[in-house]
Amino acid sequence: MTTTATPAAVPAASAADGPAAVSPERTGARTAEAAELITGARERIDALDDRIIGLVQERIAVSAVIQQERIASGGRRVNLSREMEVLAHYRDALGRPGTALAMTLLELCRGRI
Repeated sequence: MTTTATPAAVPAASAADGPAAVSPERTGARTAEAAELITGARERIDALDDRIIGLVQERIAVSAVIQQERIASGGRRVNLSREMEVLAHYRDALGRPGTALAMTLLELCRGRI
C-alpha cells in the first residue's frame, strides 16, 4: 500500500536543520521540496522588489531635477504631453495594468520640489 504525505506528516523545520530546511506550512506548499522552491523564489522576488524600490527612488530624484529646471526656466511643474508618453509606454509594454503602474509612478514623482 502506498501512502502520500499530508502537510501534517511533513516535519517542521527547526533551527538545527539550518537555512535549507523550510517549513511547508509557512509557504502553503504540500511537500518539503515545493516549500524549498517557493522559499527560494520568494527570496528572489524580495531581491527584485528591493531593486525596483531603488529604481523608483532614483526616478523620483531625476524627476525632481527635471521639474526644478522646468520651473526655473518659467515652465510648469508638470508636462502633460510627456506624462501621456510615459502612460502609453507602460501600457504598450504591460497592457492595461501598466497604465495603472505608470500613474502610480507619475504620482510618486510629482510635486517633490
